[in-house]
Amino acid sequence: MTDVQDPSITSTRATVLVGFAEALSAPEVVWSLVDDGFKVMAFARRGRVSPLRYSKHVVCHEICAPESSLEESIADLRALLASLRGAGDDEGLILLPLDDKAVYLCNKLQLEDGWHLAGPMGESADLALNKTLQVEAARRAGFAVPNTLFVNSTEDILGSSADLSFPLILRPAECVPLHEGRLYKCRNWVCASYEELKSAVTQWAGRVPLLAQPFIEGVGEGVFGLVVPEGIRAWSGHRRVRMMNPHGSGSSACVSQPVPDDLKRKAEALLSSVGWRGMFMIELLRDRSGNLWFVELNGRPWGSMALSRRQGLEYPAWQARLAMGQDPSLGITAASHPAGLVCRNVGRELMHLLFVLKGAKSKALTNWPSFWNTFANVLRIRKGDTFYNWRSDDQKVFLADCYCTMHDNLCRSRS
Repeated sequence: MTDVQDPSITSTRATVLVGFAEALSAPEVVWSLVDDGFKVMAFARRGRVSPLRYSKHVVCHEICAPESSLEESIADLRALLASLRGAGDDEGLILLPLDDKAVYLCNKLQLEDGWHLAGPMGESADLALNKTLQVEAARRAGFAVPNTLFVNSTEDILGSSADLSFPLILRPAECVPLHEGRLYKCRNWVCASYEELKSAVTQWAGRVPLLAQPFIEGVGEGVFGLVVPEGIRAWSGHRRVRMMNPHGSGSSACVSQPVPDDLKRKAEALLSSVGWRGMFMIELLRDRSGNLWFVELNGRPWGSMALSRRQGLEYPAWQARLAMGQDPSLGITAASHPAGLVCRNVGRELMHLLFVLKGAKSKALTNWPSFWNTFANVLRIRKGDTFYNWRSDDQKVFLADCYCTMHDNLCRSRS
């Protein structure tokens, strides 16, 4: 049995503007909203191809990419909001950010009358976008957090006073680093030795603050839910079957699993500290000894939204209704959700094969997958397997997703 929408919740023709259209979760978010009666539009990076542009359920409007100019991107988004508000033919207007950069932009805007933000704002946005704050808040909430060194300069990491043990991982402390008026994505570095660390520091060049933590090999897990005034509803969890890149990335295949009560208590403590409202994802890592470590908090739709929706968990639609002042908990039953349901992203599965074939970049990765075992596992489709971004009346999205995933990652690798 899965969650069902209560008939007492009336249908709506409110408009939801989602973005960026290039977000991994975008198609599933749009379909969740459309199926609940919303009219959906999207903002997309100017000139950037995405699977969502091939959907017949959404209209995409282009704005300047924040990677080109943050100021121009905010101005374009503000103008788009004004033009949609001026139409005046909807029951409501909702702005739903789909990725971290959209969360950053939307939190910077001063929304005019008529618009409702269906995303983190204020202290919640600060927590969602700053991993330094997340590490501290997670530790206070009772999560196990790896020893963390906050790095602002080369001296912090390479100086004689730096207390380091290998292997370690360097991660950006900010989810959306700002540099010279542009937002960009900073990579992670896994270092098995001082020589690998010096190479990573040279590439980093001190552009943004970093977190240095022990590199822990294990399996990624996720905890999801929706915070309403009465507490957290619609708990769910997943475990990564495969990551697209074994070095560390989002999943190419994941499987549903229940959420233990002790994790629920810690998640509630973490989110209540900032008065969180709406959907969330807490990313965790289970090491080989079975210990569970905090990784990060996501305050926007997550990449594996397809798995949530295959379980009947319509988080995006509930998030939009919550932003409108409705109580989405009326449509959420206390049902259990099927454990063991597998959901796969075809484009990412193919990229996983290529990453495995290419081999490890660092000696820290001691358990690199066997190519032929991986090849067999990826090609084997089991009964009951489901797939990201598949919808029978919107099939072009699925095909475009496979192409864009391969194209974007291969181009990034060549860069």
